Amino acid sequence: MNERVDAAATIVGPADVELDAGGRLALYLAVGLGAGAVIALQIDIMRVFAVGNWTHFGSLVVSLAMLGFGLTSAVMAIAKNWFARHWLAIASVALGLLGPLAVGANLYIQRLGFNPIYLVSDPNQKWKLAEIFLASLTPFLAGAVFLGCVFLKSNKTFGRVYFADLAGSGLSGLVFLGAMYVFPPVDLIAAPLTLWAASCVSWCFLPGARRAFAPYVVSAAVAFGGHFVVAPDLGLSRLAVNDYKGASYARRLPEAKKVYESWSPFGFLEAYSTSYLHFAPGLSDNAGFNLPEMPANAYLGLYIDSDGPIGVMRHLTEKESAYFHYLPMDYPYVIKKAPKTFIVQFGGGISTEVALSSGSKDVTVAEGNRAILEAFRSPVFRNFTDDILSKVRVVDYEGRHFLAQTKEKFDVIDLSLADSTGLSNPGGFAVVEKFAYTEEAMETYMRALAEGGVLAVTIWNKEEPPKSVLKLYATMAAASRALDGDRMADSFFVASSYLSTATVLYKRGGFSVDEIAALRKHSRDLSFDEIYSPGFFYDGSQTDRTLDGYVAQFFSTPVNGPPSSSAKADVDPTAPPDDGTGAEPGGPPGGADEGVLPSTVMGRLAWHTLVNGGWAEIAKRYVFNTRKLTNDAPYFAAYVKTKDLPQVLFDPDRLEPLQDEWGYLLIWATLGVACVTAAVLLAIPVIWGWRSIFAKTPGKALSVVYFACLGAGYIMVEVGLIAHFVMALGNPTVSASILITGMLVFSGLGALVSERILPIKRLFMPALFLVVGGLLIGYAHYLNAALDAIGSLPYVARLAWCFAFIAPPAFLMGFPMPTAMTTLGRLGKEHLFIWAWGVNGCFSVIGAAAAPVLATNFGLGSVIEIAGVAYLLALPAFFGVISEGAPRRAA
Repeated sequence: MNERVDAAATIVGPADVELDAGGRLALYLAVGLGAGAVIALQIDIMRVFAVGNWTHFGSLVVSLAMLGFGLTSAVMAIAKNWFARHWLAIASVALGLLGPLAVGANLYIQRLGFNPIYLVSDPNQKWKLAEIFLASLTPFLAGAVFLGCVFLKSNKTFGRVYFADLAGSGLSGLVFLGAMYVFPPVDLIAAPLTLWAASCVSWCFLPGARRAFAPYVVSAAVAFGGHFVVAPDLGLSRLAVNDYKGASYARRLPEAKKVYESWSPFGFLEAYSTSYLHFAPGLSDNAGFNLPEMPANAYLGLYIDSDGPIGVMRHLTEKESAYFHYLPMDYPYVIKKAPKTFIVQFGGGISTEVALSSGSKDVTVAEGNRAILEAFRSPVFRNFTDDILSKVRVVDYEGRHFLAQTKEKFDVIDLSLADSTGLSNPGGFAVVEKFAYTEEAMETYMRALAEGGVLAVTIWNKEEPPKSVLKLYATMAAASRALDGDRMADSFFVASSYLSTATVLYKRGGFSVDEIAALRKHSRDLSFDEIYSPGFFYDGSQTDRTLDGYVAQFFSTPVNGPPSSSAKADVDPTAPPDDGTGAEPGGPPGGADEGVLPSTVMGRLAWHTLVNGGWAEIAKRYVFNTRKLTNDAPYFAAYVKTKDLPQVLFDPDRLEPLQDEWGYLLIWATLGVACVTAAVLLAIPVIWGWRSIFAKTPGKALSVVYFACLGAGYIMVEVGLIAHFVMALGNPTVSASILITGMLVFSGLGALVSERILPIKRLFMPALFLVVGGLLIGYAHYLNAALDAIGSLPYVARLAWCFAFIAPPAFLMGFPMPTAMTTLGRLGKEHLFIWAWGVNGCFSVIGAAAAPVLATNFGLGSVIEIAGVAYLLALPAFFGVISEGAPRRAA
């Protein structure tokens, strides 16, 4: 036990402070609550951006702002002795500034009027984004200075303070989760401010820090008063919702009235009513000609985090219900009479209304967002929809999980316009997991069909060139081939309308001739384009022109529209009208595609090759990525191929038409900026202090490798598991809160225990790295199946299982950082100690940015696998960290 240092009662170094048991508790509470305030502030910034602007800009801002920890460590590594002498005063001031800076930064950001729509065309938006970053950086700098000073003075007993840091950060996830039930998004900053204020109170119990109490009271008054009193009185915006968001548009409509509002971890829900709100999801243009009148005041607009609308339809009279015939959701009921129906995702209830109106004898609906179900049980929605939920059986979790576990079989399974998948949005889409659309989910739906049952999937088709629909086609074809083999050719009927919707029908056992005829007639009646049916003829003469035209549209010619679809010959005005199929009279379905829109040709080409072979070559030639969705890669995103990224990222003309892909492009930009900034920050101590600080410090290079592996590896596990847990928990906010809490608390416990293994660290740590690496690689291959299996359990049970999955790796991952940091402190490598903390922080930012890049290109499993490899690489580097040698001390 000769390495053990009994420093429990002393923060060691110049200007030592004696701490009794109460003082140690105060220190640990101050560190835990302060670290928790920093984490809560990160989540708050992302929530504010999600509601007011776009969540991915919030992620960008937080990621780059967290480089403030790297900047702090760089400065502290150079001026270590000065910080060590004045640590108490510096830490006290930094902690006191955190709250006012957080409030001031938010108020400043909200007044800027940043609009991502004009990010490419308006140079001022780039400067505004830079201002947002710099403003957001200030509170994180304050938090980093506070924690850095405490870490520096606790370097010989780092594991204990690090436990407080991790445990406090983790528990803040639960605090914030609870706060989302209490405070609307505009006031969620109350959560980090409360944690910060509690940290200040705890800090005042340290000897020498009690005189800070009065300034802290003033600081708290400025922070809380500034947000809750002064800003409203002065008319300052505390959460500015951008003009491009759907809720902003609804508020500007004449007669607009907010009729419902709620907030929870499942989202900020608003509903607006106005006679000017028209939501016709895929409605055929023929409805306006054939219906005596369109239903009036038929919709409420439901918005989640200001995005939408999700159309909530009022109950239509029997006379008005003819309207449903012109919606694409009506397709399965053309051939299925009085079916037993399952709605995979209830959403706004339109598919449920269609099912009830079409004579379904039994309807079951699933909805994983409990906030939506609560809204429909409120008086406003219940009266508007004639209490639609009372007419159906409700499953309050994801439909794919219910169908995977139930023995029931259904005649119709509907997944129609469940969310915004495939719907272009001026602000772009976040890169989020869509587990309801994966190949495994589609196989589940297909297996749950009764013999002759129909699966109907409708998504938005508003992209030109088509992107989302091609991924859907590839996914459903793969699922059918796995179940049906070569019989899949008879199992599909596909129709679409230009820049509106696409519907894929799959029938178990294949479509009959009469059913195909009925569906084709229905498509003609609605003026929808037939994309595929059994025996459909594809005109291969258009293949090269379509594929080459789309490539030229983006990479050879100015981006100004789709490739030409003009026919080679003039149309004969005396010819009979085209029925929309291109078929010769009396001949097989399909025919020459001359004059057909390129997106329609592309859809037909996709299905022709998916069924008959050759899709891999077509996908390789197509301008965008068309990979199928799987549970490992559940993304309607990453359409831009990696080889094309340089042309796209550095050419504004190509960025402009790809606004619905900005979420994916932004994570690449974040990764690039994070790498460059981290390199600069890490170079500062090397350039300015090499001779005086590092020249005679042994193990420098391996120490950098070690802490880089820990920083990148840990955050990649955290980010990767958040995405994985969405599969079981159904909500990214809940997933993030649970994962953060579990990871950090269990890792904190590992850090607390780590001091006990210091005497045997040379034997213990290599074995630990092997176990962690093996666990993570195993999780990469098998966790998806485990999470899918628990998806139908009660929500509390799912949460418990998620904690159980987190515990083993998280506990073990809590050892490496404090073990190495404590060893550096006890070996006298104090400059390297503080620099190592910065290396860890910088590579955490890089890892957080790299994780979604890896997930979208190689799958979620690859993120966890690479994290496991990082921990294995840390094994040999660990021996460089613990190499002994007396560093030269500065005078």
